[in-house]
Amino acid sequence: MKYFLGIDLGGTNLVVGLVDEEYKLLDKDSIPTRAGGTSEELITDMRSLADQILLRNKLKLSDIESVGVGVPGTANWDTGMIEFANNLAFSDEPFLPVITAAFEGTKVFFDNDANAAAWGEYLAGSARGSDSMVMITLGTGVGGGIILNGKIFEGINYAAGELGHMVIKADGKYCNCGRRGCFEVYASATALVEQTREAMSENKASVLWELCQGELSKVEGKTLFQGVSQGDKTAEKVLENFIIYLGAGVINIINIFQPDIICIGGGISNAGDALVGPLKEIIKKESYSRTSKKQPEIVIATLNNDAGLIGAAMLHLSNDN
Repeated sequence: MKYFLGIDLGGTNLVVGLVDEEYKLLDKDSIPTRAGGTSEELITDMRSLADQILLRNKLKLSDIESVGVGVPGTANWDTGMIEFANNLAFSDEPFLPVITAAFEGTKVFFDNDANAAAWGEYLAGSARGSDSMVMITLGTGVGGGIILNGKIFEGINYAAGELGHMVIKADGKYCNCGRRGCFEVYASATALVEQTREAMSENKASVLWELCQGELSKVEGKTLFQGVSQGDKTAEKVLENFIIYLGAGVINIINIFQPDIICIGGGISNAGDALVGPLKEIIKKESYSRTSKKQPEIVIATLNNDAGLIGAAMLHLSNDN
């Protein structure tokens, strides 16, 4: 049996997982990401957590075929740097040489965390068996990963796949990327919560107030879907508008790539058909290829938070790296 280590470096948590050659996650552990930590400090934490997992599974580093890391930013394989990661306050941060030294004797790979998650779903999740797929992750922002012809599409500068930063509403709300009207400003989990709170403030009779114990600070993405399931008109209107925004971005992606599969992940995806059903209806009406006999399949991610770990562990299979 061959073993691989996958590392998911998030702005909040650092997670390390042990994965076998059949893409099965055997073990994982996590610690809070060191706030303001340098790459050296974060990599020290990665190695420490990896050593704990290896010890627990009676393995040594020499038993590991390769280590893969998903990072929340632009991972430039040519320079070995994380060029930009706003959640970690990194800009041209040396990374690959440092982590290679920390895991000396083992091959090390790194990539953007959304790419790693897409790669995991492509290899072992809801897109398994497809030739091409695009993953859209609805979280704090909107993450994206593109798999074309069985390979991660990186772009000339390893910055491809920032789907959350295509504009869907000209002169819209400001995004922290510096643009206005970005997809993630309107279709992320953060946006959905904001839209729910705005609607609640305008309608004090909404059942949504009961669902969050009368406190706007307790509104979550699932709050809206709970309201929809109870027939609350305010919740239904918020969801209708949110699906319009989500559909605008998804249709743009379909029109550009026409992949086998569009995979939707992130916490909001747990709503299942309440989200995907109306989205499919919009796509049927507005997609440029709506009359074609072959259509991209819209699916929900199945690996949840483990997609990034499994994908990172298997980055060696993406031959472009």
